[in-house]
Amino acid sequence: LYKKKTQDRLMNKLTKNYYVPITIVVPAYNEEVTVVETVKSLLSLEYNLYEIIVVDDGSKDNTSQKLIEAYNMQPVRRPIHKQIDCQPEEFIYETYSQKVPVTLIKKKNGGKADALNMGINAAQYPYFICMDADSVLQYDSLKKIVIPVLEEENVVAVGGSVRPANSVDLSEGKVTKYRLPKNILACMQMLEYDRSFLASRILFDKFNGSLIISGAFGMFKKETVIAAGGYDHSTMGEDMELVVKLHEYCTSNKIPYSIKYATDAICWSQVPEKLSDLKKQRKRWHLGLFQTMLKHKVMLANPKFGAVGVISYIYFLFYELLSPFIEVFGVFSMIVACLLDLLNLPFMILFMGVYAVYSSILTLTAFFSRVQTLDLTLKPSDCVKAILLCFFEVTTLRFIMAFVRLTAFKGYKKKKLDWGKIERKKLNV
Repeated sequence: LYKKKTQDRLMNKLTKNYYVPITIVVPAYNEEVTVVETVKSLLSLEYNLYEIIVVDDGSKDNTSQKLIEAYNMQPVRRPIHKQIDCQPEEFIYETYSQKVPVTLIKKKNGGKADALNMGINAAQYPYFICMDADSVLQYDSLKKIVIPVLEEENVVAVGGSVRPANSVDLSEGKVTKYRLPKNILACMQMLEYDRSFLASRILFDKFNGSLIISGAFGMFKKETVIAAGGYDHSTMGEDMELVVKLHEYCTSNKIPYSIKYATDAICWSQVPEKLSDLKKQRKRWHLGLFQTMLKHKVMLANPKFGAVGVISYIYFLFYELLSPFIEVFGVFSMIVACLLDLLNLPFMILFMGVYAVYSSILTLTAFFSRVQTLDLTLKPSDCVKAILLCFFEVTTLRFIMAFVRLTAFKGYKKKKLDWGKIERKKLNV
């Protein structure tokens, strides 16, 4: 009750034009299909004190040209104080004819982390939000994501919720039509996302143990991020690496801090609709996880880092990093045991059935509670579709992705900074 009254009081302040100044950084590489709609959605946010910086990381398509033409942007000579290393800029365009300033920085290609560092260097405000160029923020997402900063002192980062935007219609940041995607793969990812964001992340938030904030939507304190060294160019999981780095930096330097999760701050993002694209994405995520945990191995079971080292790090080590090896080995062992007649087959089938039913119930609970809390309307046919597909997501897609993550290290050194080409579709904005 006290927390609810505090949030109501803070929301009243926000409606009276008390705002936390925020810079929204949008790194883009070959995003000509979605970048204009993304910026358009950002301009419709119910928030006043913010700026938008789009960093074109050496795109080979018309990403910059599309943005310049859409918003009648003009070239400027603007010095950028580079407090964090990044590749040099090629040109800068700006416009002040919109609700808030919009800046476009075209730079030499250096990877997503490098593009984000350029955006941080150019940011004028004390807090910045990083998001993807194929994503759309909900109209009230900035109001929601700043609440932890107003509620508590020493908040250095806040993560938001990411929901698949495939087949979702949005107008001025508001959902006008919500339905499950026709694409089965995208539909199963929608179920997966809801389970992930409404289960483990809420739990870790309770003891300041979050190790990851999605690169699609997260807010950070600029001063602390610069002091910690910014985004790491050498990892494919720059979003997770930054959060772990903040934990290590603040703890080692005895700086009071907290990293929060704002479950009601929502970003709508496209998810891959082709298995080949999904495989690229999940391989990149798994490599980034490995690189981050290796780089910060000092935290492993180290009581100096409190629950982060004793609980969070160990959880991510076994349940995320090593789980593909454990799962694939387990399936292989069951097959061999079955062939050698060493397995009680009826018991195994019963055990797997119990696992599938329990996981399906957990998934559906997260999915339908999310629909309810956001006041979304779902067709009866979509409800049936979700119930049927959740079983296949748990029993089929999960094990396919386990095998994909198991093979993630094959040839990754040659494409260490490669963003990877994933098919984009125009957002329903």
